[in-house]
Amino acid sequence: MAGRQPKSEVLDLLTSPLRNRGIDVEDVELSDAGRRKLVRVLVDKDGGITLDDVASATTVVGELLDSSDVLEDAPYTLEVTSPGVDRPLTEPRHWRRNVGRIVVAHLRGGDVCTGRILRSDASTANLDVEGTERMVSYADVTKARIEVEFNRPAAAPSLEG
Repeated sequence: MAGRQPKSEVLDLLTSPLRNRGIDVEDVELSDAGRRKLVRVLVDKDGGITLDDVASATTVVGELLDSSDVLEDAPYTLEVTSPGVDRPLTEPRHWRRNVGRIVVAHLRGGDVCTGRILRSDASTANLDVEGTERMVSYADVTKARIEVEFNRPAAAPSLEG
């Protein structure tokens, strides 16, 4: 069918039912795997996604895909998983979920800012950059990723007091 956007259709199909369960659909990846389609659905939620959440989401996603025609009745393999720690921070919720972690943010104009996320809201994040608090507007961020820490502190440091 000309003009179909299967990824968009799958996202539209899954987003609301999973959101009603407190789970966000972060991305959908569709690819061919021989005669089957591989449908990979990346999910997350505040507080972190658990194996029980993934199992529940897998059931919901499978039922929704089976009862719709978004894949045009093609056989598929379903994989529901959490996004990796290396996923880009593209939404305010990604910043909120990573408070306490170190982020490397590439800003308009070529500046790179590395710091621990202290707090975030709908349009900005406050970072601890070498002991100085810096506010970063999401509109100024061209790319941002969490830096993996193997010995992450138990509690994020605070610049207050």
